[in-house]
Amino acid sequence: MPITAAGSWPPHFPRSLEYPDVPAGSILAGAAKRYGDRTAFTHHDRSLTYAQTYGAACRFANALRARGIGPGATVAIHLPNCLPYPIAYYGILLAGATFTPANPLLPPADLAHQLADSGAVAVVTLGKVAPVLTAVRAQTAVELVVVVAPDDLADDQVEFQAFLADQPDTRPELDIDTRTHLAHLSYTGGTTGRSKGVRLPHRNVVVNTLQYACWGTGSLPALDDDGDLTLDQIGSPDEWPTRLGTGSGINLTPWFHAMGTIGGLNVPVMSGGSTTLHDRFDPVAYLADAERLRVTSIGGAPALFAALLASPDLATRDLSSVRGISSGAAPLPHEMLKALAARFPDAVISEGYGLTEVTMGATINPAFRSGLRKQGSVGVPVFDTEVKIVPLEGGEDPVPEGEQGEVCIRGPQVMAGYHDRPDETAAVLVDGWLHTGDIGVLDKDGYLSIVDRKKDMLLYKGYNVYPRELEELLIAHPGVAAAAVVGRKQDDVGELPVAFVVRAAENVTEAEILSAVNDNVLPYKRIRELRFVDEIPVSAAGKILKRELRQQL
Repeated sequence: MPITAAGSWPPHFPRSLEYPDVPAGSILAGAAKRYGDRTAFTHHDRSLTYAQTYGAACRFANALRARGIGPGATVAIHLPNCLPYPIAYYGILLAGATFTPANPLLPPADLAHQLADSGAVAVVTLGKVAPVLTAVRAQTAVELVVVVAPDDLADDQVEFQAFLADQPDTRPELDIDTRTHLAHLSYTGGTTGRSKGVRLPHRNVVVNTLQYACWGTGSLPALDDDGDLTLDQIGSPDEWPTRLGTGSGINLTPWFHAMGTIGGLNVPVMSGGSTTLHDRFDPVAYLADAERLRVTSIGGAPALFAALLASPDLATRDLSSVRGISSGAAPLPHEMLKALAARFPDAVISEGYGLTEVTMGATINPAFRSGLRKQGSVGVPVFDTEVKIVPLEGGEDPVPEGEQGEVCIRGPQVMAGYHDRPDETAAVLVDGWLHTGDIGVLDKDGYLSIVDRKKDMLLYKGYNVYPRELEELLIAHPGVAAAAVVGRKQDDVGELPVAFVVRAAENVTEAEILSAVNDNVLPYKRIRELRFVDEIPVSAAGKILKRELRQQL
């Protein structure tokens, strides 16, 4: 796809990268040798260096292999973000097993479905949530349960540190096909129904990690003397001021989500970053740590930025160290983008776009300082990635430039398919193109803008109504803290737009908000009903759970 705008592509960089043919465990192996004693992760005043993380991951890998768990076996991680998480994650990869991430807050039925569907034979869980696993274990193939911080251990469970004890800290020999052997069996967010397993080979994980690590740091892929993965930072400090091995950030994005695993774990590891973990989002504590740690980057979903902007502490903290702000998982409202730009004038603000079916991501705005970032867009396709827009009613031929349609993606990070769902795989993968179900527009310079989810689009008297357009207008109102729009079915017209709104001020009225929106849209787009609520339900990854809102209707 042609990209013609000056500033849309990193200067002196090729459109295609050379991706080394290495397994995903090489990401940590290379980083451990390069960044050794540098702090990789900090949580509750405890830290792990890169070398310590790698050594423990190797011991975990050897412990799995001693139990007969290796290539062809699936291991679930049923943990919140914590120091044992990267040890278990990279240990699974180094053992040649397949990682499947499970949200520790999954209801029993959903956890049972994922474990059974994935065929997981082992689970790493947390003591506080282990009883949920115990309750559904008989419905699964799980044979081994490793528990972090157990409240009590059953006879057939083993404590995390004891599991690693006495194992060698060298990685097992591994012989796998990186293009077919699964590194991840990730599950879709389930915001519209039961989650599906997404098959992601080792090459997908390595490729997508490199696509974003190279884009964000101005680097090219390389191999060290031992044949492990590393980066060659060829970009200038003027364009990429945060150099490899110097970055720091606070991570709230759950590692069990695609954006967390790739963007919040693998990319910082590849880049030699130091990551501080917070258990929950407290804007005051977050901003205090951001100042104390001199963080160089802030990343997350729009809900995080909305809360930061609403915090009085944002104006008083010294955050001059921040050089990059990245947003994903859901569209960033225009008003929020403007407010962030005003507060962080020296930071590059890059909104990106992706989904589990492309490992994590497919597009992003330029990360280099002189790059052209188009407000409201999610940027241009990353290395070796193509995007086309096809008609909503079906077909593979692209629509004319500037017209809305379904976003389709082709690239080496696109999934191998859904797990044990050949019909659903065939429905979304056509000649290598992934049909995303998202509605978007490509401009003349190749920048993509997401209009809405295809499934979220409403039909009112035959007209297409896009909730995001209405949500943008709602968020722009000073009396609105958060908002979401869904459709109420009505036989005579199709669907009526209904707004759920969290007040930012108690004195704001329904009539005032409706007038502010409806006076600025065509008649068929007008919001017909407004409900004030205490909060908008979101997933752990920050996506609005519109299914729950529809159930309220």
